[in-house]
Amino acid sequence: MRAQTLSLESCRRMAIANNKSLLISKEKINSSASQKQVAHTQYLPHVTVSGIYTRNQYGTHIMSDDDKAELGTSLTSLSYLLSKMAGQTVDLSSLASKMSKATDFDTRNVFAGILNVTQPIYMGGKIDAYNKIAEYAEQLAMQMHEEKNQDIIVSTDEAYWQVVSLANKKKLAEGYLKLLQKMDSDTQKMIAQGVATKADGLSVAVKENQAEMALTKAEDGLDLCKMVLCQLCGIPINTNYSLEDENLESLQVLSGPETVDVQTAYANRPELKSLDIATKIYKQKINVTRADYLPTVVATGNYIVSNPNFKDGFEKKFAGMWNIGIMVKYPLWSWNEGQYKVNIAKSDARIAQYQLDDAREKVELQVNQSVFKVNEAGKTLTMANKNMEKAEENLRSATIGFNAGVIPASTTLEAHTAWLQARSERIDAQIDVKLTNLYLQKSLGTLTNNIK
Repeated sequence: MRAQTLSLESCRRMAIANNKSLLISKEKINSSASQKQVAHTQYLPHVTVSGIYTRNQYGTHIMSDDDKAELGTSLTSLSYLLSKMAGQTVDLSSLASKMSKATDFDTRNVFAGILNVTQPIYMGGKIDAYNKIAEYAEQLAMQMHEEKNQDIIVSTDEAYWQVVSLANKKKLAEGYLKLLQKMDSDTQKMIAQGVATKADGLSVAVKENQAEMALTKAEDGLDLCKMVLCQLCGIPINTNYSLEDENLESLQVLSGPETVDVQTAYANRPELKSLDIATKIYKQKINVTRADYLPTVVATGNYIVSNPNFKDGFEKKFAGMWNIGIMVKYPLWSWNEGQYKVNIAKSDARIAQYQLDDAREKVELQVNQSVFKVNEAGKTLTMANKNMEKAEENLRSATIGFNAGVIPASTTLEAHTAWLQARSERIDAQIDVKLTNLYLQKSLGTLTNNIK
């Protein structure tokens, strides 16, 4: 199967699209956006409906049994007196029975429902503070996502250039091994002709064995680094691929700036933005804490329906009534608890501000260090290029002398080793320039500006 070729940009895009930490942070952004909507609903009236059924052991009796007996006795006496006065029988016993029944209500089975509407009028500023905190929390989630995004890009770039470095060193090891194999063959011929010694042959053989071991290590290291890059990009670790830059003879590098404006970092670093947002959140928490000890005003309205109902003397049918009201709550005394809690919230806010100030100082130092490392990497690359030129010339001269039989094998081997080291150092220096520029962009907070 033909290996696919991956570029640095494609690796970045795959890593950003497939990284689980970034997917989690995206969900946190969605969650904080929903939380902001929840906070906004606190301004609006809330409507609830409740229903209840109750089975009581007894009904409701306005008069006790003793009162009923006394009422019956009184009506009997009154009946007797009226009969005497009217000269005819006056029977009031039915009246006693009706009055007794009129004071007994069947409330053993009670059904009730309540529709309640609550509208906050003044909550001590707590709702405003909650809404601002929710808005800041969403911004904080976005900045944390951006920070993770930059971390993923840095990790991907490091793995990418590590693969490029090892791929080039593998090619160097392969080329060096071929040179030694050819040199071994030539040495054996020269030994046979008497122009080289067996010691020369053994020296070449030892170097050849060392080159084989170095090649094996480079191949194993390359395979492992490719697996790491696969994991970062979210593709199967056994994917067969090559990188766009690993086949280049020389990597294109750009020199970094000698100086930068640290204000760029202040404006763009997600860590600083996160700390600034956290400071604002803690300031709003002061208002939330203070609001717990301020008066609150809430308007309420209810519609209550029940069976039996209260409207017509516990009549056994559904009927309802409405009511409206204002509830005012004012804490009178709490042993200064509120002030102590406000002081705690203020201390937390000051701590957040101090952390922001400290982070700004560290960012300034980090930016300056990054600029220094970029410049240092540029100088190292210049020296590596010069060393490479000298090593190539030295190797060319040594090879010509060895083939002419005027330079011993040991000197030629030293020239080969110096060339190999110079070539390896140049590759490392080129990659170091790229990585130091990457770290500088991250320290300035501009790493993702051109990545879509």
